[in-house]
Amino acid sequence: MHRLDRDTSGVLLAAKNEEIRNAFQDRWDELALHRGYIAVVEGAPDKDKGIIRSFLKQGQPGVVFSTKESEGKEAITEYAVIKENESYAMLEISLHTGRKNQIRVHMKEMGHSVVGDKKYGATGNPMKRLGLHAHKLIVKHPFSGEEMCFEAKTPKEFNKLV
Repeated sequence: MHRLDRDTSGVLLAAKNEEIRNAFQDRWDELALHRGYIAVVEGAPDKDKGIIRSFLKQGQPGVVFSTKESEGKEAITEYAVIKENESYAMLEISLHTGRKNQIRVHMKEMGHSVVGDKKYGATGNPMKRLGLHAHKLIVKHPFSGEEMCFEAKTPKEFNKLV
């Protein structure tokens, strides 16, 4: 089902009962229509928008990395620069797949680690937190089919930094 890295803020979906939880878990890829994040990264990407595609595998001790297609699971991340300054950029990110640490790995491999993400190459932690925020989740209710949208405002410290 929907999960966030420990230091990521924002929208988190919790089920009211086991029946709903199981329905979401069993059909998550079908029911999760959009997973949107805001990330603050070190530096700024060369392109204002793009799609990153790789195959991710978990190594030891719990670090995820890109590998050959035959060894990993496909991961697709779409990004667009919202704003930038001389040191940082704020990106809107949409996940097409939901792999563990996907955004963090893809940003590192692009050469722009998420702010505060020492595990994946960040050189600084100016906000004293991970610069990753789940700002939008759109899901389809597993029984009624109703589309539901949940949003969380971007943290103020993100806007202060960029």
